[in-house]
Amino acid sequence: MEYKKSLSEFIRESREKAGLSVQGLAKKTSLTLAQIEDIEAGKELFLPATIRQKLAKGLKLNPSDIKEYERIMLVSYDYIPKEYINDVKKAILEGNTENLKCPVCSSKLNTRIVRLLDLENNIALHPKAQCSKCSFQIK
Repeated sequence: MEYKKSLSEFIRESREKAGLSVQGLAKKTSLTLAQIEDIEAGKELFLPATIRQKLAKGLKLNPSDIKEYERIMLVSYDYIPKEYINDVKKAILEGNTENLKCPVCSSKLNTRIVRLLDLENNIALHPKAQCSKCSFQIK
């Protein structure tokens, strides 16, 4: 079986080949440092078109070059109880993430909280999780 680079490896290698630091790429693409770090850490497997376009421009690539390394989630996790997902989200928001395990493979879940503004400019917290081994995600 042929080895295929991950999106994170491709972006990191392309950034290094362009002679840019993580901060330099963030500045050149108008993306946040956290967004670049998340992509290079493998926390993002699929990019929104706007982010893909900004990265392509900053790295002097074609957006399709980046898309080639993205992984689209074709796996359905409908068998996982909604209560489990809600319990994980609640634990993330409460900061109780030490023992959170993936319901698919029992590996550690990498967690984070995304802070967004709603239509009235109130901060809305959105818990997210991604398995450290398989493709399971809570978005």
